[in-house]
This record gives sequence, C-alpha cells and structure tokens, in this order.
Amino acid sequence: MADEINQAIMEPRIAHPLHQIASTPSHKLLLKQWIKEEELILNRLSLKETQIDSVRKEITTLFIFFFLFHSISLILLFNSSSTDRHALACRRSWIPSLCSLCFSLGIIWAIRYKTDTEGHLEKLMEREKEDRKLLGKCIEELKKKGLEFDLLKEVDALRRAKSMRVEAKVVKKWQWRTAVCATVHGGGGGCFCSFWLLN
Repeated sequence: MADEINQAIMEPRIAHPLHQIASTPSHKLLLKQWIKEEELILNRLSLKETQIDSVRKEITTLFIFFFLFHSISLILLFNSSSTDRHALACRRSWIPSLCSLCFSLGIIWAIRYKTDTEGHLEKLMEREKEDRKLLGKCIEELKKKGLEFDLLKEVDALRRAKSMRVEAKVVKKWQWRTAVCATVHGGGGGCFCSFWLLN
C-alpha cells in the first residue's frame, strides 16, 4: 500500500493550462494582449452608452422646446385675438404662422438628425458587443486548452470571424422615430393652420 502511495506521488502531474500558458512566452503574450483588448472594448462600450444617453437627453430637450414654443405661441395668439377688436391682428397673422412653421421644420430636422445619430451609435455598440463576445470565447479557449491551443489556427480563425462578419441590412420599416417625427410635423402643421384660422 505504501508503494502505491509513493508511486502516485512520484508520477508527474499534468500542469494546469494556466501554468502552461505562464511557462510559454508566446501564449502568455497573446493572453495579455487579448485581455487588454477586451478592456479596451469595455471602455468603448461604456463610452458609446454614455453618448447614446446624451443623445436621448438632447432629443427629449428638443421635444420639450417644441411643445413649449407652440404652447406659448398659442396662448399669445388666443390672448391677442381676444383683445383685438379692430382686426389688426388679422393683417399680421402671417408673422406668427411663418415663425411657427420655420421653428417646427427646424425642430423636426434636429429630432430626425438626433434619432439617426442614436441609431448609428446603437449599431456601433452592437458591433462592439459582438467583438467582445468573440474575443471572450477565444480567451476562454486559450485558458482551457493551454499549450494545446494552436496559435496560428485560432488567431487566424478570430481574424476571419471578424472580417467575415456581414452586417444585415435591415429593410427600413415604419419606426417609432418616423412616427414621432410625423406627429411633431402634424402638430406644427396644426398650429400653423390654427394661426390662420383664428386670425
């Protein structure tokens, strides 16, 4: 029995894959580079999330300005039409109508621009998430296989996977962004018509 224990102790153990990586400079360097690249991807992801949040805040601000402007202009219009007995306001009704129309078109353009920017940033963020997922799989494979990890084959497979990625072109459908812009445009047109009708 003692001989079996001594023999089991004396048998060489298979080194853990991380010990194998630590003893091989090429595998160790590749693991460090991939971990650093994964950290960079995480930093870019957090930056993209911050940018998307700021764009969404700007869109909300534009909506607030739009509704605030039109509510104030309608209040002023109703106030001036009720106090004017000699129809002087009717002769100058084109001024607030033109201002309302120009402001509405400017806000609609700005909202559409910001929503397109938000969509572009979301696409970039999805691409970064895919890169992170792919790189994470490669890091796990390297940690799991150790020296059995074929550097040339696996690194080439990673490069091929990144370059072969095909972006699916989504057919543009009626999106919520388009619906919001149409609603804002309709509201601006409604205010424009109300200025003409009330005066």
